[in-house]
Amino acid sequence: MINNLNHNGHLGSAGKRAALVVAHPGHELMVHGWMEIAQPCVFVLTDGSGHSNQSRLASTTKILNQVKAQPGGIYGRLTDARAYAAIMNHDFDLFIGYARELGEVLVADEIDFVAGDAIEGYNPMHDVCRLVIDVAVAFASRERGRPIANFAFSLVDQSNVRPAVTPAKELWLQLDDHALARKIAAAQGYAELAGEVIKALGRGSVNEFGVERLYPANSHTNASCCDVPAFYEQYGEQQVAAGLYHQVLRYSDHMLPLAEALEGCIVK
Repeated sequence: MINNLNHNGHLGSAGKRAALVVAHPGHELMVHGWMEIAQPCVFVLTDGSGHSNQSRLASTTKILNQVKAQPGGIYGRLTDARAYAAIMNHDFDLFIGYARELGEVLVADEIDFVAGDAIEGYNPMHDVCRLVIDVAVAFASRERGRPIANFAFSLVDQSNVRPAVTPAKELWLQLDDHALARKIAAAQGYAELAGEVIKALGRGSVNEFGVERLYPANSHTNASCCDVPAFYEQYGEQQVAAGLYHQVLRYSDHMLPLAEALEGCIVK
């Protein structure tokens, strides 16, 4: 249960260490309350520059300093454009290298609990991040001879209404008023995401942001979101039609081969 979190920067029983791995700067806001408690080492695959070419890393670094979390070695090395091109061009060695590097860090730093983006078929880099995490965790678990807890959180589904009975193995954190206020303040202070924050806060009660859910990750079962065209495919088709993109990023043509390449590197 999430209530087992202590306030010594670890998760669960004494001596356990946590890591947070996300595709873009700003995703850490989704689990701000958990970060305050776990004080994880934070890895960010891209700089969040998108089409603006302006990195968001400084805003994320500010939040990490506030919650006493530490940036990891992989911290915004890729621009979003470079990451997208790598997927499109089947430059899978780039992501395989990140997975191996992350796995080695998980071993060296004796990480016991990893949280990160879920596969949701919304943004390809979110899904790539989850694939990288799962390979890294599998590698580190094998090297250490015991499993590392691997949890995901949604970036799309904001219906965080805590059930009367918590599903087995899921972790839920109910923020108190002070923790919720700090989370909202951090979100509102994230200048590059101001528009998204305003929309998110306008869609429902502020109290909905006071519940954080982490659930056991499984790339294979979560990939069912791609049984129908993923949102990023539909969006890509619109961009191609508008003359903004030259080619649509497809699950079958790009994401599935990347997933297979990453899974293949585990057994090497």
